[in-house]
Amino acid sequence: MGAATGESIGANRRGLLASWRRARFGDVLFRVIVAAFGLSVLALAALMLWQLFFESRESISTFGWGFLAGTHWDSVNRVFGAAPAIYGTIVSSLIAVVLAMPISLGAAIYLSEMAPPWLRHPASFLVESLAAIPSVVFGLWGIYVLVPWIRDPVERVLGGHLGFLPLFTGPPFGVGMLAAGVILAIMILPIITAIARDSLLAVPSSQREAMLALGATKWEMISRAVLQYCRSGLVGAVLLGLGRALGETMAVTMVIGKTYDINTSLFAPASTAASQIASEFSEASFSLYTSALMELALLLLGITLLVNIAARLLVWRIARSPEAIKE
Repeated sequence: MGAATGESIGANRRGLLASWRRARFGDVLFRVIVAAFGLSVLALAALMLWQLFFESRESISTFGWGFLAGTHWDSVNRVFGAAPAIYGTIVSSLIAVVLAMPISLGAAIYLSEMAPPWLRHPASFLVESLAAIPSVVFGLWGIYVLVPWIRDPVERVLGGHLGFLPLFTGPPFGVGMLAAGVILAIMILPIITAIARDSLLAVPSSQREAMLALGATKWEMISRAVLQYCRSGLVGAVLLGLGRALGETMAVTMVIGKTYDINTSLFAPASTAASQIASEFSEASFSLYTSALMELALLLLGITLLVNIAARLLVWRIARSPEAIKE
């Protein structure tokens, strides 16, 4: 009887040990697979950086740091510089963020805090659907609708009343930096709005109820409780929209014109790094030309990565600030 009991206990122990080993093997296998997936994203980014650097070695060795400050893009004389493209990329993206940020945040506040239920869900769906519209569709709409409207009345009115400022000088072409900034603003509106709305909806209801219980108005509740609680998410939404604007290609190429120059006027045609690559890559007939375009792509990728890193650091700092911790 005792021997049978001992054998039964031993069998149970062996069964439990085998089950533990199987579970342990499955856990280790799952961890390895998930880690491989996570590291593959980093490996892909590193591979992209390496490939762009490898393909742009000829341009880097030929122009050096002068490529960043060069203002000429002359394939006939084999002289290439990136300054106008970098300038156009940054300026058009900043215009887009300045125009889109107040509209996006206002729409997000309305959809999350003030819209009636019958309107909230359909409007949110339509806003998110705007992000799925192809870039070339925005470009065609920009050519036939936005550019004529920008030319007259927007640029005519701005030039007539603010023509003494360098930003609003020159003839109203329609195509140019202002048109590119406006169409970028329209394209990043749904991104900023959707992320900002989700951040606002993530605020606990207790924050709103506590503020209202103290006698606050609707606006005081939103400004002092809701916006303060989720400000890191709102900053992240704006910076993600900026990252999208920096790399946009087709729509900007179709409305910005084709002038490789640094011009302070928003009415003047210009170029961005993405539009320059898209419009000239098929024309690159020798290795230095292709290498210069690759180096321009490398700079664009570097700017985008720096913006995303700065966004993460800024969001982290805001979230770790004493006011945020206290709240």
